[in-house]
Amino acid sequence: MELCLFTDSAPRLSFDEALDLAVRIGATTIEIAGGGQSSAPHLRLDELLESESSRRTFQDAFDRRGLRIAALNCSAWPLHPVIGEAQREIIRKTIRLAELLGVSKIVTMSGTTGDGAAATTINWTWYPGPEDQEGLLARQWDETIATWRELGRFALDHGVTRVCFELHPLNTVYNVPTFRRIQEAVGDPLAVNLDPSHFFWQGIDPLASIRALGSAVGHAHLKDTEIDAAATALAGVLDDRPFAPGAERSWQFRTVGAVHDADWWRSFVSTLQEVGYDDVVSIENEDLTLDEVAGVERSAEFFRPILG
Repeated sequence: MELCLFTDSAPRLSFDEALDLAVRIGATTIEIAGGGQSSAPHLRLDELLESESSRRTFQDAFDRRGLRIAALNCSAWPLHPVIGEAQREIIRKTIRLAELLGVSKIVTMSGTTGDGAAATTINWTWYPGPEDQEGLLARQWDETIATWRELGRFALDHGVTRVCFELHPLNTVYNVPTFRRIQEAVGDPLAVNLDPSHFFWQGIDPLASIRALGSAVGHAHLKDTEIDAAATALAGVLDDRPFAPGAERSWQFRTVGAVHDADWWRSFVSTLQEVGYDDVVSIENEDLTLDEVAGVERSAEFFRPILG
């Protein structure tokens, strides 16, 4: 298993600075975003698709540092009622670029729809009622399945054999049961990006989820979550207060190891190995209490001994 850096963890660094950071922390692989929700300008998708010389220069930056591209990330909103088509095009372009670069895995999210033709934003339907919500959820599933049947075929046609959904709330596919449902309907190439941070705050057991998903685990993120017991006692985990350093919230993302100790993370690695996963574990730093580079460095310093 190899240490990976998701370059969005340090969005203010340049492309070369992000790769140099990866080398400095002992990472051997890179996850890099081609668009969607990414705020980091580390990959110019259209330029790389159009120019073979740009692709050679891009690949050379990795080769010179002894780095491998583990995955392209395009965590987008492919079913959004306003920007959905543009986001689906980002996913298609990312798949095409992956083929040109010889990368067989992308990381994304399933997305979710609005509540009808006049919708202006997504509507995450997670509660089984009232009846109109049940009807909306059924329509959302129909659209999600149809969209990913098309995108899944597109991925396979372009040599991408793993499309790894981050099981993230606000998406139709956000936990083990919803992934099983879309996997049954679509099949290959759908897989899971196992990010325990989103499981922690929802009360989902990441280790039990890994065992349940088995060979469907296709990627893994390293990120922790701190839950404030006093705030959660009053607000629960469905807390809509904004993220900010020191904000009063039920939970906040933290660097890997800031909350769960080394024994827990060793269990995380060993459970991944139990189900046959032997790819990368990718640092995704979203800890607002630290400078972005310091957060990446602290995550790597914590995790390198666990990988041995």
